[in-house]
Amino acid sequence: MASLARWLVDPKRNPLAAIHKKALDRRLRKYGLRYDDLYDPMYDLDIKEALNRLPRPIVDARNQRLKRAMDLSLKHQYLPEDLQVQQTPFRSYLQEMLALVKRERAEREALGARPLYQRTLP
Repeated sequence: MASLARWLVDPKRNPLAAIHKKALDRRLRKYGLRYDDLYDPMYDLDIKEALNRLPRPIVDARNQRLKRAMDLSLKHQYLPEDLQVQQTPFRSYLQEMLALVKRERAEREALGARPLYQRTLP
């Protein structure tokens, strides 16, 4: 079953996943966003912790992209074509730190230690 799930989401092997990734790429480029910008720190506290550990310039760039996307959305506009070409929607900046935070949390749970932060959702 796991191999079927991997096949379904792998754009290199599944043509439907490739079509979805291409459509998502176009949509993110229109607003100048990256895929990692879509993660909500209010929904998952691991993401909030990973964002707290990232360097300040990376977090500031993320916030700037989000503000620009909200502004464009409210104005019912898109980025100019020349800027859309420069965007890199699938360049990740959060995944490594998020994996580290999840490994640390799993290790603390395995050792029976108290969590670093309370896992309550709003």
